[in-house]
Amino acid sequence: MRQLFARRLLLAIPLLFIVSFLSFALVAIAPGDPAADILGLSATKAQDAALDRQLGFDQPVPVQYWHWLLRALRGNLGTSYTSSEPVVSIVNSGLGVTLSLVIGATLLTGVLGIGLGTLSAIRGGVAGRLTDAFAMLGFAIPAFWLGMVLQDAFGVHAHLVPATGYVPFGQSPSGWLRSLILPVITLAISGMTGVAKQTRDSMRDTLHRDYIDALRADGVPEWRIVTRHALRNAAIPVVTVLGTILIGLLGGAVLVETVFSMQGLGYLVVTATGGHDLPVIEAITVYFTIGVVVVNLLVDLTYGWLDPRARVS
Repeated sequence: MRQLFARRLLLAIPLLFIVSFLSFALVAIAPGDPAADILGLSATKAQDAALDRQLGFDQPVPVQYWHWLLRALRGNLGTSYTSSEPVVSIVNSGLGVTLSLVIGATLLTGVLGIGLGTLSAIRGGVAGRLTDAFAMLGFAIPAFWLGMVLQDAFGVHAHLVPATGYVPFGQSPSGWLRSLILPVITLAISGMTGVAKQTRDSMRDTLHRDYIDALRADGVPEWRIVTRHALRNAAIPVVTVLGTILIGLLGGAVLVETVFSMQGLGYLVVTATGGHDLPVIEAITVYFTIGVVVVNLLVDLTYGWLDPRARVS
């Protein structure tokens, strides 16, 4: 297991450099002039040029990236062009919001998706058809539309939960939980349906294998067969889907945070892109890349735990 962890970690290091350079280059060559945005419309061309030299925009993109990388390796991600605040402080202020959303949506997706899929595989019939219908409905409904419907129904009219905003956990644990209910449901619905369908299909295949019939012939209770034998053997494709969905949730958080006015990493990257704030965009890209690397690493380690053969691959 340690060797598997070390191999995957070594593969992740080049990925961080490649993604950070590509994102840096794409933002650097994108239309727009950060110097003009900072100085305003009244600035002269000489002032723009002077600020460009001060910020290093007069240098080639690879040179700009090299200077950024040297600072980043020392823990300095730069200063925001628009607010003049340290980028680390800005990004960390939104990290808790995004992590709360993504972790909450992942837990909801995994628990309800696996539970619904397992129930559908065991019962079949109507339960199986309902799972298919639920999956198609979940994939078809746009997240932004679902978010606005939930917002209007349960936040604006029913006043059961907050319609917008985010309450930090340290300020009020109950308020934090209530502020996450609608955005987490919005973010989790489409993923939940995919996990349910994959679990149902994997469990159906596993429950028809010979060793399951042998366990039943030995008188092993059905609940033990399902939970200790069938579910574990059916879990690898489910873990694959869940890992893919978790990575998708990182991107989906951008839209959900906008709908529910939550100032997480998604909200920050949209704002920074509008202002051509390269240091903030680059820092958030690195954070998201680290998130993807961690998710893939967790998926690989879960493979190794579920199937020892995967530890040597």
